[in-house]
Amino acid sequence: MASTAAGSWLRMTRPELAVFVSGVTSMGLEILAGRMVAPEFGSSIYTWGSIIGVFLAALSLGYHRGGQRAAAASNGALVRVFIGTAAYIAGVILLGDLFIQSTASLPLPSRFASLPAITLLFGPPTYFLGFISPYAAELSGRSDVGAASGHVYAVGTVGSIIGAFATTYFLIPSLSVTNIGLIFGLISVVTALALARPNIGRDEAVWSVGIAAVLVLASLTGGVGLDSRGTTVYHTQTAYQELRVADAGGTRTLYLDGQPHSAMDLDNPTRHVFDYTSYFHVPFLLSDDIDRVLFVGGGGFTGPRVFLEQYPNVTVDVVELDPEVVSVAEEYFGVEESPRLNVHTMDGRQYLRETNQTYDLIVLDAYRKDKVPFQLTTQEFMQLTSDRLDEDGLLFANIISAPSGPASQFYRAEYKTIQSVYPQVYSFPTAGGAVVQNIEVVATKDETLVTAEELQARNQRRDIGIDLAAELTSYRSDEPTDDVPLLTDDRAPVDSLLDPMVGQRYVVQRTNETNESEADAASAVDAPPATPFVTVARA
Repeated sequence: MASTAAGSWLRMTRPELAVFVSGVTSMGLEILAGRMVAPEFGSSIYTWGSIIGVFLAALSLGYHRGGQRAAAASNGALVRVFIGTAAYIAGVILLGDLFIQSTASLPLPSRFASLPAITLLFGPPTYFLGFISPYAAELSGRSDVGAASGHVYAVGTVGSIIGAFATTYFLIPSLSVTNIGLIFGLISVVTALALARPNIGRDEAVWSVGIAAVLVLASLTGGVGLDSRGTTVYHTQTAYQELRVADAGGTRTLYLDGQPHSAMDLDNPTRHVFDYTSYFHVPFLLSDDIDRVLFVGGGGFTGPRVFLEQYPNVTVDVVELDPEVVSVAEEYFGVEESPRLNVHTMDGRQYLRETNQTYDLIVLDAYRKDKVPFQLTTQEFMQLTSDRLDEDGLLFANIISAPSGPASQFYRAEYKTIQSVYPQVYSFPTAGGAVVQNIEVVATKDETLVTAEELQARNQRRDIGIDLAAELTSYRSDEPTDDVPLLTDDRAPVDSLLDPMVGQRYVVQRTNETNESEADAASAVDAPPATPFVTVARA
């Protein structure tokens, strides 16, 4: 019985083949949409909610219109639907990035900012694919309408399942967004030819070959877009994000989902390119006994590399979720594991929960301006970090937010959450003003408050390898938190707290040794002009 059922699936009729492929393609495009819009709009719950809503709406409209026209359904109609879908996918490959960048500046509320791009890029091909199911039900030859509809939706759902798993586990980790789009476009073309055989007409052949050629050419060009990030050294799609390594003006920068994450001076790898990384040394003024450090989040391993260079007695452990980030750090940023540098590829919270190791300093560097893993923000997680610190240990958190104003909600909620576990919490905004920036938060188990004056005095007395006199002037030790929530595992509305930052300028200060071309190369194309040593990106 089982072999008979399997055989029937392998011998699909043309309508069944059409429905199956439409399911594969629609679900694959839905997942691909998330990767395409993430560099510009992030991958928050609002972005994914918009993607799911647009795809469901487009499919529903396609089902409705297809049902109205089902009486005129034919194999030729199915062929035209797949050729139209392939043609539109070619346009998405060629112009998608440019269109996404151009719609990013539309005056919309931040949580709806991605809707125009998603609707116009992915609504039409999904609408076309919606015609397939009612057409296939009409062409199935079954007199029982219920049986025909049920069979069609079962076949389409199986296709969607395969499309979801194949795109998630095989295509995205292995291929670029452009090449994945090429695959779905070519699948549509091949399906059109399969439905038209054996009597493939001249029009079908010409259109199929022509669109296939356009798809290939579009994929070879890599699409049209505005990119001022320099010369791409390496580019891939990982299981977690888009990853790009680019060189510009003597600086190598790691971009994750289109945003600068780490940077290295190719002539002087231990120099601080982004000024905020200088603040990583502040804990050495609050404690004179830091020998073992844990970094939660690796990126380009800027912090670990500098610590190992400046502090010969320090041993560093790094926990990084994405194995491709670790590989890139080793190949392109000169990171080498050693007795003093241990790398663990896993979730940071999982590592802290399972390890028996204790640390003098834990550096939380896994937040991004638009993608913050909520499980690393909560009171329970902060308590876990405290449990893994020695009695005089410190927590250092690199938070991207504004220090005041509407865009400061996430920072102040996180400050409140850390303060619920640690007796003293200090913060150091890195760019000044109320713009979105890196805010370095240091929490200690010591209940004694260290004043700004005392920190400056320690900076003069202690040799920690770097002068932090300028950085310490942004010292803050008390923040208003009455209007923001305490983040817990049960309730951590991180996406809504990040929402006011969408569309705001994200300012990353660069050190004075950085030249103007570097700053320009890393600036977002839609940002206002920046000073020579400031990188401005869209938040």
